[in-house]
Amino acid sequence: ITESCVPAHVVAAIDVNTVANEVYKYNFPHTQLLAKTIEGITLEEFDKLSFNTILMSPPCQPFTRIGLQGDVTDPRTNSLLYILDILPRLQKLPKYILLENVKGFEVSSARDLLIQTLENCGFQYQEFLLSPTSLGIPNSRLRYFLIAKLQSEPLPFQVPGQVLMEFPKIESEHPERNTIDGENKIEREKIEPNICFDKSRQCSGKEAILFKLETVEEIDRKLHQDSDLSVQMLKDFLEDDVDVNQYFLPPKSLLRYALLLDIVKPTCRRSTCFTKGYGSYIEGTGSVLQTTEDVQIEDIYKSLTNLSQEEKIAKLLMLKLRYFTPKEIANLLGFPSEFGFPEKITVKQRYRLLGNSLNVRVVAKLIKILYD
Repeated sequence: ITESCVPAHVVAAIDVNTVANEVYKYNFPHTQLLAKTIEGITLEEFDKLSFNTILMSPPCQPFTRIGLQGDVTDPRTNSLLYILDILPRLQKLPKYILLENVKGFEVSSARDLLIQTLENCGFQYQEFLLSPTSLGIPNSRLRYFLIAKLQSEPLPFQVPGQVLMEFPKIESEHPERNTIDGENKIEREKIEPNICFDKSRQCSGKEAILFKLETVEEIDRKLHQDSDLSVQMLKDFLEDDVDVNQYFLPPKSLLRYALLLDIVKPTCRRSTCFTKGYGSYIEGTGSVLQTTEDVQIEDIYKSLTNLSQEEKIAKLLMLKLRYFTPKEIANLLGFPSEFGFPEKITVKQRYRLLGNSLNVRVVAKLIKILYD
């Protein structure tokens, strides 16, 4: 809300996660925080809060690709179903609603119930699938969003039955800015070549996949992402004065997961989605950072064949691979510089909270669009 610059007063924040609540209290000491389930709040209590906006992020486990996809039969959907049940019965309907969830929610029965309830209550709505990369942030985190407004006329950008894959243009944004951005992009292209991949050393086709478990398509996608000058480099989000020793990958992990790591350099313009298992598990939990500038990944990986375990470890250690720090992930998620954690919150707990979080700048832009 602060990032969106929409003048608002938060009447209540609601969560059952005790660690998340400690961090929330630390950053927003004056906001009323209800440490209870949504279902534990009565209709009368909701009426007393007298709010005009609901911002919600219901549990995503019932809708994730790797989960059981229990949808409305999963008990974790109960909080959303409860909201949908009481919404029409509120003394005064809220004017604005924003909901976030994982990709997959858009094809769920829970989504159909949500849409049905919104339509019955007189809301106009639009659904989106958005990633921070569309705002120039070098992190992929594709999420489902829905914004809804209580009004009879459709939203100016509304496309019924369609999930939009990009932000709509809003009037408060100056059109002339876009043309300037276009010119800047061309200028920057001349002076700032892509230096994440060494193009002179790029090989095509089968040769390219010899050193890592990657398909030609994946390599092409990464090259394309790193050449997209509308996205910032990772180095803009890194901490300067931090003791990184505790973040280096242990030799055992290097050896075991060498071929599965998504390795990025500070000059890259991409990173994969950070999940709550980051720092504890390696496969599929987020990118790791190569901190040696002068060593080529290809050279290291291609030299691994026929080496002993000790020699392999010695080679991989040359890359100086480390995890992104919690602060760096918070930066990529758009949290402001003043956002912090109480000292007693461990690094592992910080990673878990950030992995379950959302991108602040994406949500802020949607709030702005909703209130426009």
